[in-house]
Amino acid sequence: MPMHSSYDAVIVGGGHNGLVAAAYLARAGRSVLLLERLAVTGGAAVSTQAFTGMDARLSRYSYLVSLLPKKIVSDLGLRFAVRRRRISSYTPAGRTGLLVDAEDPARTRESFIRLTGDARDHEAWQRFYAMTHRVAERVFPTLTGPLPTRAELERTVDDPAAWESLFERPLGETVESVFADDVVRGVVLTDALIGTFSHAHDPSLRQNRCFLYHVIGGGTGDWDVPVGGMGALTDALAGAARAAGAEIVTNCEVTAVRTDGVRAEVEYDGGTVGARHVLVGASPQALSLMLGEAPAEAPEGAQLKVNMLLRRLPRLRDTSVDPRQAFAGTFHIAESYGQLATAYEQAAAGELPDTPPSEIYCHSLTDPSILSPELTEQGYHTLTLFGLHAPARLFAADRRGAKEALLKATLAQLDAVLDEPLADCLAVDAEGRPCIEAKSPLDLEREIGLPGGHIFHRDLSWPYAGEGTGRWGVETRHPNILLCGAGAVRGGGVSGIPGHNAAMAVLER
Repeated sequence: MPMHSSYDAVIVGGGHNGLVAAAYLARAGRSVLLLERLAVTGGAAVSTQAFTGMDARLSRYSYLVSLLPKKIVSDLGLRFAVRRRRISSYTPAGRTGLLVDAEDPARTRESFIRLTGDARDHEAWQRFYAMTHRVAERVFPTLTGPLPTRAELERTVDDPAAWESLFERPLGETVESVFADDVVRGVVLTDALIGTFSHAHDPSLRQNRCFLYHVIGGGTGDWDVPVGGMGALTDALAGAARAAGAEIVTNCEVTAVRTDGVRAEVEYDGGTVGARHVLVGASPQALSLMLGEAPAEAPEGAQLKVNMLLRRLPRLRDTSVDPRQAFAGTFHIAESYGQLATAYEQAAAGELPDTPPSEIYCHSLTDPSILSPELTEQGYHTLTLFGLHAPARLFAADRRGAKEALLKATLAQLDAVLDEPLADCLAVDAEGRPCIEAKSPLDLEREIGLPGGHIFHRDLSWPYAGEGTGRWGVETRHPNILLCGAGAVRGGGVSGIPGHNAAMAVLER
C-alpha cells in the first residue's frame, strides 16, 4: 500500500508511458505514486514465458519499437537498446516474392523487376519513401514539444506535395497514382492499417494518421527489435522510476478519481490517496468511468495477435530467398491491395475474411537473447503474427469459435506460401501442446485493459493542435487530471511520448 497520504503526482497505470512519466517527475524532485492494477508493470510492453517449460521470453502484446525517442532513453539513463533489421520486408507472390533489403539497393531493385517486370515501381518506391523520410526528419522532433498548430506543422514539413499526400487526401489516391503493381500497393498500404480498421479511401483519413505514425518513427521510419524483448524496456523504465524515488504499487486497481481542479483524490482497492496532479495511463474510456462521467463511444480494435515458438523456420516455396532473411523483416501474407480491400469489406459486413491478411516477423533472428542458449543451439525461433481487419465485432459473445476459425484461416494463408505445413515446425511445450497462442481484441481488453481491444486506446490523432487538445495534447477538462497513455494526442505505439509530455505539462506549471 502507499507509504504516504498525499503525493505531488499519482499515476494510474504502470504501462511504459506511466513509467516514463513517473521517472521524469521523480527525477525532478516530485513525490510520485504509481498504481498498477496487474501484478507486474509494463502493460502491453511486457515479455512473458508464454509456453510451459519453454525458456523463451516473448513480447506478448507489443513487439517492435519505432516511436521511442532517443531523448527519453538518454534523459532517463536507460540501459536499453534496439537493433535495426536489415531486411525491411518480404512479400511472397506465387513462386516469387518482393524482398526489400535496406542495405542492398541493387538486390531490392532486382526483386522489384522480378515481381513487376520492370523497374518503374522500384523507382516510384524510392521517390515515395525519400519523401516520407524527409517528413519523418521534420515531424518526429516535434512530438516531444508543445503541440504545434496545423499551420506551424505544415510550415515545418515545408513540402506542399507531401503535405497534400499525407495530410489532405485519402492515402489510396496517392498509392494508386504512384504505384502500378497490386502487391507493391498493398505493401505500402499495410502501414496505414496496423491496429486501425480502415481502408485506402476512408474519407475520415484515419488510415493516413496511422500511416504517418508508422513512417515517422525515430525520424527514419525504421521499426527496430528491442534487445531482450519488450520487457527489457519496461523493466529499465521501472528501475529508473524507482531509482529516482517513485513509489510503485502493483495489484492495486484504481476505482475512482475525484477532483475540484486543484486537489484530487484517487480511490483504490482498500484506500484513498491525495494528489496535486493525477496522470492516467489508462484509456480515456477508463478515465471517464473513474471520474463517474459518461464515456465516449467505445473504440474497436481490429487485430489478431499470434505468438509462436518453432523448432525451426519453415521452408518457402520461393526458393530464391533464405527463410532466415524472409522472416527477419516483415513477412506480408495475403496483403496485396486487392486482398486488403476485400478483407475490409467482408469484416465491415460482420463476416470473417475469406483471405485474412497478416504479417509476421521473427524476433530471435535479430536478437536471440530472448531464447535460452539451449533453444538457440537447437535452432528454435519465435514468430509473431499480427492479423489485420479483425474487428472486435467478429468475436462478440454470439460468435463462438470465431477466434479459432480466423486463426485457422490465417495460418492457411501462410501455409499457402510455404513448402511445408507450419504445424510441422511448431515446438511443443512441456505438456505436449503446440507452442502457439492467439489474442483477439476481446482478449486484449480483458487481459490488459485496452478498450475494445484497440491498441492505440482510440483512433490516432494528427500531431498538431485541434479544438480542446491543450498545449501538450495530454490535457483533460479537469486542470489537474492529465492523460499520459496512448489515448493522448501523439499517443499510440511504444513511444513513451505521452508519458514524457504529461510530465512536461506538470513541470511547466
